[in-house]
Amino acid sequence: MALSFEKKFISHCKKQNLEINPSQIDLVKKLQEYYEGNFQSLISKIFQSQSSKKGFYLYGDVGVGKTMILDFFFDQLDHKKLRLHFNEFMLSFHDFVHERKGSNQENIINEFVKDLKSKAMIIYFDEFQVTNIVDAMILGKLFDQIFKENIKIIVTSNTQISELYKDGLQRDQFKPFIKIMEDQSFQYELVIEDDYRKSNNSQDRYFFPLDEETNFKINKFFRTITKDKVKTEKIINVKGRNFKIENFYEGVARFDFKTLCDQNLGAEDYLEIIKNCVFIVIDQIPQFNNFNSNQQQRFITLLDIIYDNSVPIAVTSNQSLDKFTSSKLLEKPFERTISRLYELTSKVMNHETRIF
Repeated sequence: MALSFEKKFISHCKKQNLEINPSQIDLVKKLQEYYEGNFQSLISKIFQSQSSKKGFYLYGDVGVGKTMILDFFFDQLDHKKLRLHFNEFMLSFHDFVHERKGSNQENIINEFVKDLKSKAMIIYFDEFQVTNIVDAMILGKLFDQIFKENIKIIVTSNTQISELYKDGLQRDQFKPFIKIMEDQSFQYELVIEDDYRKSNNSQDRYFFPLDEETNFKINKFFRTITKDKVKTEKIINVKGRNFKIENFYEGVARFDFKTLCDQNLGAEDYLEIIKNCVFIVIDQIPQFNNFNSNQQQRFITLLDIIYDNSVPIAVTSNQSLDKFTSSKLLEKPFERTISRLYELTSKVMNHETRIF
């Protein structure tokens, strides 16, 4: 970086007419230290680089600007790098394992990480969370090898490392990963009072309550955005499983919530669905509680993937966004989902909204 990261960030904020917050400036200074310790010294202090902390773990409440700052930092790096959704990353690992059935697990992890190293010196995981017991059990060995190969990891999350996978099934098997991440990472909490996604956006694609008037509005909206588009029945195949999109108009798709979240669908299914869509309507999102937590978890995964791919949406529900309830186990990650719903259903999205 020719200029300091702090100067570049301040210049970027001024050009974009963004508020310059003291807490965010403090964070960019920490990122500068992390960069200097891991990249600028890499050639001159090659033999000392193994002792540097290779991870930067940024956590804080939703809407405080974590992703915006790490996106900007990541864009400045001219090293080999990857930005991955965590679900996508774990799917690639499980596919790698599946292709090498019968191999020793430790050997597979080593092979996977060596392949990863050929692609990137640094990997960025936005909104890191662990909900799957299979992933929880393997992450310790996987990330231990990643750090041993001197691959850097930067992460955003809504919770500190020690709180990851809290109350999860067989959490004791997850503790080695927690120790590795705490030992290998600079951990920083970004604290800002306001959720920028809520304050900066004016919603016009969130329709409630579920009544005749709302039904009329969403149908009219859908007719408008599909005008002159041809309706087809889209079949998506994911590893031999067929998923049918019945209301598909040249990339504009409409689903009932149950179609997407009552079925046994996962991240790989949602990724394939989203690849085919430029705009999505989701009808009848319910309230969530301990009895439909499986559906809620799928919805969280779905929204993460929609957001990560910058696909605008319209939704219908029976209550306003600030009145949603949650299952106890998913309260923290669901805060992020609600915040992202504010942005995804607003007139102006901060992500690069696809225009169709």
